[in-house]
Amino acid sequence: MIVKTIADHFLDLAAPSPAPATGINTEGLADFLRKFFAPLFLAVVSVVAIFFLFTREITRFVQFIILAIAIGVIFYVPNIIEVTAKAIAGALGIK
Repeated sequence: MIVKTIADHFLDLAAPSPAPATGINTEGLADFLRKFFAPLFLAVVSVVAIFFLFTREITRFVQFIILAIAIGVIFYVPNIIEVTAKAIAGALGIK
């Protein structure tokens, strides 16, 4: 009885496993990446902005802040990339 159970176990382990029914689950990946990179992004923006202020390069500071706001909107607004891609595709006539 024990030998038969062990043999059945080995046969089950040796049999190929069926392919998964669905692909990789990426639900919540965008939220995870936003939460992971948000503090890093804010720290880098803060350090660079302080550097520009201390060196009295106001023009570069303003340019950097505008760029940082644009990148921040892309990172933090949900579904902005999908909406923008659909709008571009619609403008090009691609369905």
